[in-house]
Amino acid sequence: MAVSLLIRVLFWLWFGAALAAGHFLVLQRVSALALPALTLFLAALPVLAYLRIGAIRSWVDAVDLRALVLLHVTRLAAIYLLVLHQRGEMPRALVMPGALGEIIVAVMALPVALAPLADAARHRAIVIWNVVGLVGLLLAQLNAVRLALAAPADVRVLTTLPVSLLPTFLVPLLLATHVVILARTRRAPSS
Repeated sequence: MAVSLLIRVLFWLWFGAALAAGHFLVLQRVSALALPALTLFLAALPVLAYLRIGAIRSWVDAVDLRALVLLHVTRLAAIYLLVLHQRGEMPRALVMPGALGEIIVAVMALPVALAPLADAARHRAIVIWNVVGLVGLLLAQLNAVRLALAAPADVRVLTTLPVSLLPTFLVPLLLATHVVILARTRRAPSS
């Protein structure tokens, strides 16, 4: 019970800090290249906690894998990025093709988690979906690094709310859950 409360408090503190960083424009004071680095750092923290702290690992392992997959439906936030691009508020190079991939991964999370599948089939579906989703997020991070080096002004849109929640909260959380799903599916038998 104490671990559950601690994880929930840390989760909401992280979310609050991400909101504050966006509200107070903290990310505008760092270099454009620091944004993707910050995202990877923030993703590494929960992964390290999961790998190193047994009580946290036990709590996370008790969460149904389907719930972790369904968390990725939040990737539908990429629709908002497409809207921003259409308005001319977000550069095409930052949005395409990553946003389309994010939408596909988000939509595919629904049947992977909710379809009436046998355990072995669900395990295979989760593994395939997880690899595709993880690769998509990593490619988006590489694209952000490329843009930060080539056109730093193009990534500045990621420094204000609500878009600033992507590098400071949502993407690190999704990356971390991909790693957790990978670890759990490797340990779990497929049948």
